[in-house]
Amino acid sequence: MARRGKYKVHTVAPDPKYNSVLVAKFINKLMWDGKKTVAQKIFYEALALAEKKAGEDGYSIFQKAINNVKPVLEVRPRRVGGATYQIPMEVSPRRRDALAIKWLVEAARARGEYTMIERLANELIDASKKQGAAFKKKEDTHKMAEANRAFAHYRW
Repeated sequence: MARRGKYKVHTVAPDPKYNSVLVAKFINKLMWDGKKTVAQKIFYEALALAEKKAGEDGYSIFQKAINNVKPVLEVRPRRVGGATYQIPMEVSPRRRDALAIKWLVEAARARGEYTMIERLANELIDASKKQGAAFKKKEDTHKMAEANRAFAHYRW
């Protein structure tokens, strides 16, 4: 196992419109080939579309979606005496945000709508209502952790 010392946490500058680090991280995850302005355009237009469809503030829809998709528990593999057990562990706050963002972007990309703006807007609306693929991913992760609760004593 590598012993390189502590990992330096990179700070992300907040986005220009909402002055939010979480939005900036989401845009960075949404970005392809370094095209940040394209990713920003997609994100802000998706929020505007979600606001129009749902009838409430786009930023509050985004925050609700992120909070609904954040996992509390996950399973991690651990080898004990030749067998690999899936051990349920609590997720750190930074990783919760990262997983929620990742799951929302992946679920939006997998949807069938025509443009990414529509896909992202609909996925955010679904996640804010506790539906959709990203929320299902969180539920599946929690079910897996609950099913493997018997191995919790192997935690390190």
